[in-house]
Parts: sequence; structure tokens; C-alpha cells
Amino acid sequence: MALYINNAEQTINPNESIVFYDATPCTRGLVKHREGTGSFLLSGFVPFSSCGCRARSAEYLISFGANVAIPTDGTIEEIQVAIEIDGATIPASLMRSTPAAVEEFDSVSRTINAEIWRGCCESVTVKNVGTQPILVSEASIVISRPDLYITR
Repeated sequence: MALYINNAEQTINPNESIVFYDATPCTRGLVKHREGTGSFLLSGFVPFSSCGCRARSAEYLISFGANVAIPTDGTIEEIQVAIEIDGATIPASLMRSTPAAVEEFDSVSRTINAEIWRGCCESVTVKNVGTQPILVSEASIVISRPDLYITR
């Protein structure tokens, strides 16, 4: 499991990524993160199973949560944040919030399963997919590979 956070309030313009810092980075080389950016690179490493076969993809669980608001000089309208993989918005990851006033924070969160093709690496980011700048604070993202956990 890898955890990345940013507790500071940040202004995210439309089509920009939320910035994260390493809290508990991945030590297995499966998740790479450039510190102070919103860019993550997920590895498509798939080990052989006990039968000697391989799955066609690596299964990641991505959980995101943050507080979002419209800045003081913004217009009251729906805030939209989503997880993107290789530049494509994952429809099931869309998070929406419509505050009653500017600077009124609301919490958004989403957990998705992400399939990364075996042998490939794909980029993941969380973006403001709305039409105006937004405020984001207490942002966190957890990226894990439940299929690699060993249970005894």
C-alpha cells in the first residue's frame, strides 16, 4: 500500500492535477511518484501464479479523498474531480459537489479498481475536470495491489 497526501490548501485550475507528497511511498517499485506533482506511474507487473500462468493485467485499488470548495472570486456551480488513467477520465471515478457558497468546503471521495495491462506502465492522476478553478485541501490517495497480499 502506498499513501500520498497534501494537507495544504491548493488552487487547482481546470484540467490540472491535484498535487501530492509522499507519506508512505511504495517500496516495491510498483507505484512511482514524482514528489510535489500529481503524477503516478503504476507498473503492470504480474507474477506467475501457482499454476504457472499469468493474469492479463495487474489489479490496483485506488482510493482518493479530499475537501473541495470554490474560491472567493469563483461562481457557484458544480465542482467535478475525477481519476484519470493515461489521460482518459474514468467515468466511475467522477466526484461531484455543488456548494451553497464560495469557500464552503465539502468532502469528495471515490475508490476504483484500475486494470493496468501486464508488462505496461500507465500514468494515474486526479484532476479538476470542471470549468473553473477549485480549492482542494486535506487530499489523500491510497494505491494498493490487493492481489499481491499474502494471507496466512
